[in-house]
Amino acid sequence: MNQDTGLTRLVKAFGYSVAGFKAAWLNEAAFRQELVLSIILIPIAFWLGENGIERALLISCLLLVLLTELLNSAIEAVADRLTQERHPLIKRAKDAGSAAVFIALCYSVLVWGLVLWS
Repeated sequence: MNQDTGLTRLVKAFGYSVAGFKAAWLNEAAFRQELVLSIILIPIAFWLGENGIERALLISCLLLVLLTELLNSAIEAVADRLTQERHPLIKRAKDAGSAAVFIALCYSVLVWGLVLWS
């Protein structure tokens, strides 16, 4: 049984997070593209946002895309570990993850459009 608490647990959790980012960067082209786009757009959000709320909206929707992509990648990795054969439930899980990323991307376009248009 794992008895890690306090600082030890936090350090290990941070290490797992770094490993997750590294795995996503190495194995997921979509994550790389979205991360590079976020690195470009986040400084622009500070410049274009007229107040803290606008800046927070512009940045948080980009972070939502990255978060959703990481979860989608996790779903796909688990599904691929279970089987490489076509199965309707695996397809449903992968399609749902893809749809979640699509919604996050659409939300980002909507937020950026509304903030920049107003």
